[in-house]
Amino acid sequence: MTTLSLGAPETCEQLVLAFLAHLERERGLARNTLEAYRGDLLQFGAFLAHRERDALAAEHDDLAAFVDELASSRAGKAPLAAATLQRKVACLRSFYGHLHRIGMIESNPARELRGPRLVQRRPRSLSREEIQQLLAQPRGTSPAALRDRALLELLCACGVRASEVIALEQCDLDLPTAVLRADANGPKDRLVPIPSSALAAIRDYVQGGRPLLVGPGERQRVFVNQRGTGLTRQGLYKIIQRHARTAGLTEQINPRTLRRACATHLLDDGREIRSLQALLGHTDIATTRLYTQLAAAA
Repeated sequence: MTTLSLGAPETCEQLVLAFLAHLERERGLARNTLEAYRGDLLQFGAFLAHRERDALAAEHDDLAAFVDELASSRAGKAPLAAATLQRKVACLRSFYGHLHRIGMIESNPARELRGPRLVQRRPRSLSREEIQQLLAQPRGTSPAALRDRALLELLCACGVRASEVIALEQCDLDLPTAVLRADANGPKDRLVPIPSSALAAIRDYVQGGRPLLVGPGERQRVFVNQRGTGLTRQGLYKIIQRHARTAGLTEQINPRTLRRACATHLLDDGREIRSLQALLGHTDIATTRLYTQLAAAA
C-alpha cells in the first residue's frame, strides 16, 4: 500500500479534498461545515508533520495527543471550547472512518476517540408576546422603518437564515404567489411560503421603501442599507438588536433567535416535523428535533 503523508502539502490536499468531495456528494453538508472540516484536517496535518508521523500510519495515541493539546494551553494558545473540540473529534472520526471504508488503512485509529462531555444548555425561545413587542418597534413610514419591519416579519414568520436574508435578490421574491427562494446555505435551494402578515410588510418595503434607499449600482439585493448597497450580516444584527432593546428584550437577540422562535411556534400550531425540516432547510432531521424539545419546554 502506498504511504501518503498528510503533512505534505500536495498529499494533504489530495486526501482532504477527496474526503470533502465525498461528504458533499453523499451527505450534502453545507459549505460552512465543509470549510470547517477542511481547516480541522489541515490543522491535524500540521500536527502530524511536526511529530514526523504519517497520516495513514497514525495511531490512536497520535489523535488523542492532538485533542489533548487543543484542550490544554500547552500549544501556547488558550484551550479550545468543548463544542469546538467535539467538532474536531467528529471530523477525525469521520475522516478515518472514510479511509478505513475505502481500504486505505487496515484499522481505524479514531474509532475510540472521544471529545470532552458537553453540558447541554437549552436555548430559550421567544414567546409570542415578545415577538409582537419586537415587530411593533419599527414605527412610521420612512424607508428605513419599512425595511426594518419587512426584515423582522420575514425572519419571524419564515424562519430563514441570516445568510439567506442578506443574499435575497429581487428575482427570489414572488409576491403574487407569496413565495421566496432561499438558497444560501445548502446544496439545493428551497421555496418558502410567505405568510400574509410578512407579505404585506415586504410588499410595502419593496414598493414604497426600497426605491428610496437603493443606490444607482444596486439592482439585485432586496434589503439594502442607508448607503443603498446590500445589507451586511453585521448590519442585520445591528437592526435586530436595536429594535430588541427598544422592545425591552434584555437578552441577546439575533437572527438565530428569531428563526428558533418561528420553528417553536409552528410546532405549537401543529406543524409536522418533516414539514418543518423542509421549511428550515435542515439536512439532518436531528437538528429539527431540537426545536421539538424547545416547543415542549416552552
